[in-house]
Amino acid sequence: MSRGAARLAGIRLRLLAFNALLVFLPVAGVLFLDTYEQQLLADQERSMVEQGRVLAAALSGRGALEEADLERTLLELRQRTGARIRVVDGSGRALADTSLLGPRREPEAEAPDPQRQGWLYRVAALPFRLYREWLGPPQASHGSADVYTSGRPVLGSEVRAALAGRYGAATRISSGGQRSVTLYSALPVVDAGRVVGAVLVSQSTYRILQALYRVRVDVLRVFLASLAAAVVLSLLVSHTIARPLVALRNQAEALLERGRLRGRFEIPGRRDEIGDLARSLEVLRGRLEEHIRGIESFASDVSHEFKNPLASIRTATELLAEVEAPDERKHFAALVSREVARMERLLSTVREMSRLDAGLPADDRGAVDLRELCEGVAEAQRLRGVVVELSGAPSLPVVTSPERIVRVLENLMDNAAGFSPAGATVEVELAREDGCARIRVLDRGPGIPEAHASRIFERFFSYRPAGPDDSVHSGLGLAIARALAESESGTLAGWNRDGGGACLQLSLPLAREA
Repeated sequence: MSRGAARLAGIRLRLLAFNALLVFLPVAGVLFLDTYEQQLLADQERSMVEQGRVLAAALSGRGALEEADLERTLLELRQRTGARIRVVDGSGRALADTSLLGPRREPEAEAPDPQRQGWLYRVAALPFRLYREWLGPPQASHGSADVYTSGRPVLGSEVRAALAGRYGAATRISSGGQRSVTLYSALPVVDAGRVVGAVLVSQSTYRILQALYRVRVDVLRVFLASLAAAVVLSLLVSHTIARPLVALRNQAEALLERGRLRGRFEIPGRRDEIGDLARSLEVLRGRLEEHIRGIESFASDVSHEFKNPLASIRTATELLAEVEAPDERKHFAALVSREVARMERLLSTVREMSRLDAGLPADDRGAVDLRELCEGVAEAQRLRGVVVELSGAPSLPVVTSPERIVRVLENLMDNAAGFSPAGATVEVELAREDGCARIRVLDRGPGIPEAHASRIFERFFSYRPAGPDDSVHSGLGLAIARALAESESGTLAGWNRDGGGACLQLSLPLAREA
């Protein structure tokens, strides 16, 4: 991944994007204001229609429309309506107008709204204005309110519709000052089935627009404050999360140098997930370092173990070329053959140890009875002349790899037979204890020397002071047995038994009974 792509996928940018996404909720509120505005305009139009309908019903059936009578009626209504009401005759001549009655006058052009003239509103409204001009659906054009200037007949499209006996409505843009929309509604006045005039109700949306401008500016202020808070919080969180992660990454990159582990992970004093990660990485580093030391020690031990048979083979081959006597040549040839066999056994056990170190899982795991496995291994030992005696639990069900456990039992019984005096009995005891299957292999040999009690399971460790020939023992038998036992979630331990001899104990978890 390139550095630019990595930055785009970084935690800092993700946190900023997430927090910024939250503050865009006020923007959704701004967009909803358009729907709210349409609802307000519809409510205003309904109110105007109701006022016009009431007045038209009051004037209908009263004969010809008289200006004096109309003025008295409108003077009474002027205190109860916020709209401008005009009554026209059949020719469109204005007979009465609430804007000309009394001290209150409906302004034809309102003053510019200070909220809308501010730079903040203009900057925020620019994207919406561009969207409506370039990407938004086409808007219906509105006429101009100049159509009803003083002295001219009131014959707009809505008035002509009302004089024709229908309801008429129109929307026009006010001229001068703050541009706003004026709604017009016209209803017919009927007398004896004949339309004698019309009631024209008009009202500017200026007050609605003023309220919406204030709401938009307030929402914009909240949005900007939320955006600033999101940026600050994102920087703060990224400083406390991304920066420690970067430090851990740098420490991990500098940890391995020329195949060696250098340094360690610095564990911060924090108690959050970053601290837990740092501590887990340090534990992993310690285990990896221990594993590397084990591999190096194992490689060194293997190299040392191979030196002896190789030295014997080299010496025997050199002498084999010099001697002429058949018996001597036969002796040295047998020595070479024996040392080669020893190396083959050593290679086989080393391969098995390497496989166990790699943690390769067993392919034949299943439910088995340890009693049956012990009886099979004991029978094989008896065929080789070893006296084996089994006692204890008649059945020990476990879930394990039979091949691996058989190998453990073979190594334990071979070890006991190797240390037992000639003709002595190797005892195998089976028991259930604390939810575990326990197998103890006991002998009557010299026991475990106190100085070597902690080393009997080490690789390549072999101590047989009374043995005639130690060349057949690689010192890996018990080490392999413990590794196999641990790979099957078991344990292997050893100690001296009462009355002389050693006891090696294998423990495995019992299978759950149905």
